[in-house]
Amino acid sequence: MHELLHTLSHDMFSMPLPLAEKILRPVIVYLFLVVFLRIFGKRELAQLNPFDLVVLLSLSNTVQNAMIGDDNSLSGGLVGAFSLLAINWVLAWVLYRAPKFTGLLSGHPAMLIRDGVVDSDELKKQSLTHEDLVSVLNKNGFNDPEDVQTCVLEPNGTFYVEGKKLQSDDLQRREMIRALAELTTEVKALRREVAARG
Repeated sequence: MHELLHTLSHDMFSMPLPLAEKILRPVIVYLFLVVFLRIFGKRELAQLNPFDLVVLLSLSNTVQNAMIGDDNSLSGGLVGAFSLLAINWVLAWVLYRAPKFTGLLSGHPAMLIRDGVVDSDELKKQSLTHEDLVSVLNKNGFNDPEDVQTCVLEPNGTFYVEGKKLQSDDLQRREMIRALAELTTEVKALRREVAARG
């Protein structure tokens, strides 16, 4: 029994890699991913389509061995997890203390729509199609870019969409158009009914 416990504890806690390497591996992979996600753009974070989602899910599997090496021990996993959490905390602390560094590392917001006008150049720069943009607008309750005051792709991959504030004249005009459309439909229905009787 004692021999079994000794073997079990050895298999669970003995790390085949040096401690320094176990700490450095996840830190290097973390920094690599942060830099390359910055280079390849905010679109990867936005998860706009199934292809982007597949890439993000595959990334975790692809870099797994690079982070843990030839180590399946419990100690190795705990050290790796601690290293990831520590580097993430350090980076968040640095970004909080140095806002200029935040812009450099995280990037800047991308204005996609301003006052109802789509910025096609910015769409291309962010590798977004018009269909991607319309999909984002639909999720936020808008059907037409002309109804949007601003649409911004934030550095973290989220979208900020603000609708236009309609003036009272615009509201009255829309209400009149809607009422006229209803009236036209009723007149056509009455004409068909009269024609059917005659």
